[in-house]
Amino acid sequence: MPASPSITKDFRKLLAFGAGVGIEVGTASLEVAAARVRPSSIHVLGRTTIHGFNSRPAAEWGMEYARFLKSVGLKHVSATVLLPRREVIARQLALPGVASKDAESAIRFQLDTLHPYGDEDVCWGWSRLGAAAALVGIVRRSTVERYVELFSEAGIAVSSFTFSAAAVHAAIRLNGHHGGEGFVALSHTASGSVEVYGESAARPVFSAEFDMAPQRAALLALAELRLPPETAPRTLEEILPKPAVNPVENDISRNALPYATALAGACPRFAPSANVLPPEHRRLSSRAMLIPSLVLAAVVALLLGGLWFYSSYADRKYLAGLDAQIARLEPRAQRAAALDREFDRLKARVRLLDQYRGQTRSDLDSLNEITTLLTPPYWTNNVVINRSTVRINGEGPQAAPLVKIFDSSPFFENTVPDVASPAPGGAGELFQIHASRRKR
Repeated sequence: MPASPSITKDFRKLLAFGAGVGIEVGTASLEVAAARVRPSSIHVLGRTTIHGFNSRPAAEWGMEYARFLKSVGLKHVSATVLLPRREVIARQLALPGVASKDAESAIRFQLDTLHPYGDEDVCWGWSRLGAAAALVGIVRRSTVERYVELFSEAGIAVSSFTFSAAAVHAAIRLNGHHGGEGFVALSHTASGSVEVYGESAARPVFSAEFDMAPQRAALLALAELRLPPETAPRTLEEILPKPAVNPVENDISRNALPYATALAGACPRFAPSANVLPPEHRRLSSRAMLIPSLVLAAVVALLLGGLWFYSSYADRKYLAGLDAQIARLEPRAQRAAALDREFDRLKARVRLLDQYRGQTRSDLDSLNEITTLLTPPYWTNNVVINRSTVRINGEGPQAAPLVKIFDSSPFFENTVPDVASPAPGGAGELFQIHASRRKR
């Protein structure tokens, strides 16, 4: 659903931001106006007339222009120049179904049919008239180069050469006007002619200059626009955005074109006008052109700062949560560690008790093994069993074979004879041996 006109108007006003200097090229003078555009208001900073520019040295009137820019604080702003009507051919071209990206190619394809200059080299520019039409301006290249050389000699930075229909059409869009209802607006030029500008559904733009009575000029314009004859003409001053501050010397009712040109130059992207100046000659030196980039950089910086702050905040919050969980679970962890230590101690005690309980059985098995190994006629009179060794005193036929007998047992190893001596009466030998107990 399309936005309502009031919302669109307010939104467009919010985006209007910049400063512009408009120069209308007359027969013998330059009409200059400077304006600063803000979302809340428009201030006309100054207005001046440079006389005899075509007969005086360019450097002389260029200094006059420079002093004017300095007085209004716009030394950095490039000018938008309104070329004389007689030197520009303006055409309206229907572009039904042509996408915006293809519009320039479509105009270029038809360019040779839009002017009477034949093979003569031309410069041209265009701007949109709604969704399905374009306003095209065409100028001889020799004319453009003559003005480029003139303004270069004067030291004047120029960003655009345009014409009255394009400048007025762009300027009135600053206040959100969409041309839904047709109108005719009249104004007087510096030479005393009647400047007529109008829009209607049948014809998106009509612009002309007449040397006749305003009423007669209005009737001719109404006929061209196919508007009812009873349609009351308005003044161009009423159609253009009304300035909040306007010096006395800037009488918009007498000559509105320099003011409209300044507005068109103040917001070239927001309210574009057809620019016939070739790109290589354009001097885009206005600081206002940096505003979108600065705003974008500020937004990116804010986003990066927000991401860093949020990341830091999230980390601190996460660590605080972990510390809280640790503090809550610390008593349980300490209790678990204490239980583990107690369990290990009990396991050691159980293991010790098991070893102690099994030691008697192991000693009895060792004693039983000794009884098995020392069969009659061997006998013992003393057996000492401790945790790691056994020591045996006894009597038998021979002591030497006992080493091999005990080492072959699964209970003993490393058997060593300590004493072997003849038994009293010569019936055998007294022996003392010791052996290590095998681990089982």
